[in-house]
Amino acid sequence: MTSLDIGLAFDLKPTRTPLPGAPIDADEEFDGEDTIDALIEALAALGHRPRRLGGGRRFLEAMLERPPQLVFNLAEGCGSRSREAQVPAVCEMLGVACTGSDPLVMALTLDKPLAKRVVQSAGIRTADFRVVESGDAIDTIDMPYPLFVKPAAEGSSMGVRATSLVRSAEELHREVRRCLEQYRQPVIVETFLAGAEATVAVQGTGANAQVLGAMGIMPAAGPIENFVYGLESKRNYKVLVRYQVPPCLPPDLLEDAETVALNAYRVLGCRDLARVDVRFDARGRAHFIEINPLPGLNPVTGDICLIAKGIGMPYITLVGRVIEETVRRNPQLR
Repeated sequence: MTSLDIGLAFDLKPTRTPLPGAPIDADEEFDGEDTIDALIEALAALGHRPRRLGGGRRFLEAMLERPPQLVFNLAEGCGSRSREAQVPAVCEMLGVACTGSDPLVMALTLDKPLAKRVVQSAGIRTADFRVVESGDAIDTIDMPYPLFVKPAAEGSSMGVRATSLVRSAEELHREVRRCLEQYRQPVIVETFLAGAEATVAVQGTGANAQVLGAMGIMPAAGPIENFVYGLESKRNYKVLVRYQVPPCLPPDLLEDAETVALNAYRVLGCRDLARVDVRFDARGRAHFIEINPLPGLNPVTGDICLIAKGIGMPYITLVGRVIEETVRRNPQLR
């Protein structure tokens, strides 16, 4: 493959604590220096010429001053529910190739209710849900308990707590109001699925997309029907979580989870690489939960990186495949 000038678009976790009034996970989506360093090392080892572009205005200025041949996109963006579309939209406008999904897919998938409606329209199973935009609308929710509550347009489990699983009207009011007040956006309330949880890595584009691997996400202790993979468990994953690659599931259930994930990936129009979260109901049927077309690539803690490691794929190979997919879509890079 030709050596490419590759610019990395990213948003770093700030060294400061969240601003007063902001939720404690306000910067949860952003990357650490170790992720950027690992990517630069991998891209250089593949024979490319990586450089840092950063995010926000810094990214815009760098793109206008000296655009790269290819942007490797990790940037989460800031602001609205379309924030993850900012970098690919700039690249599209300037005619620069960019890894990952296009702006439309990035905006659509961050909005969980919209993504679920698209997936549902294609006949893919997803939990029943309602969207609440104000506290006055909470009592209109007509679904049986238990329910699950989270912000409608956040990633990296932002807003998801152990208390997000609610079993009464009192708990529902508390959680919906917490999300409305802290995240200032609509809230999605969905039927809680009491079965196992898994995340599936999918790579490729369109008909050529295929499942890379899957990982089971299980509680280290306690029943699965009470397990919430949220902020507390992610920050203390060594104690509270057990990751399984491949998931410890019967072959037919694993196949069902991978089919749901691959179909959702294709229906939503994702490209290159994404991670699809699925959860089983009490009858053992896999349901689409949400999709992340901008998955974390920290070589130690990134879910997709854990899946790659579990199937024997080196980090450099995973990164190289993303570049290969992007080059395949952009003949000018060959």
